[in-house]
Amino acid sequence: MSEDSPPEITQLLIGWGEGDEQALEKLMPIVYLELRRMAGNFMRRQGSDHTLQATALVSEAYMRLIDSSRVNWQNRTHFFAICAQLMRRILVDFARKKNSLKRGGDRIQITLSERVEKPVEKEEDVVALDEALNRLAEFSPRQAQIIELRYFAGLTDEQIAGALDVSSRTVRRDWAVARAWLYRELSSGV
Repeated sequence: MSEDSPPEITQLLIGWGEGDEQALEKLMPIVYLELRRMAGNFMRRQGSDHTLQATALVSEAYMRLIDSSRVNWQNRTHFFAICAQLMRRILVDFARKKNSLKRGGDRIQITLSERVEKPVEKEEDVVALDEALNRLAEFSPRQAQIIELRYFAGLTDEQIAGALDVSSRTVRRDWAVARAWLYRELSSGV
């Protein structure tokens, strides 16, 4: 998220949160490029065979945003953090659905023999990361938020510190610990 984002974003977010539909209409063109950049970051981590495109990810996040009840937006960092969380959920839902369909989730299954499990694919990696982040959030919610804000939203340490009301040093320390924990969790195949 760029530091030189227009200051009116926060005012538009507050207006939208209070029910002003015109504020939303003014807001979206301003934040679209940043949302598209975030979606591009998400999609680059998904591999070249992923069928969901960044534009579709932004569109789906937008639809979920406008369908949600009124949010008490704090500032633009809060907005982009929520958008990152939505995009993460969309990708996880997409991966789960795709994996279900690969296994015949839309058909009646009849097992004729034991099958050999396939190696882990990119969609399954998204689901594994989501599950690991959920486990991390159970005992360290702030560390899980830091991973989400940095990895998914692309926020800087300073932006995360401002959003979570902690120091940048705390963010860096929690990032290092959480990253090591996630690496261990994802490497062990849990």
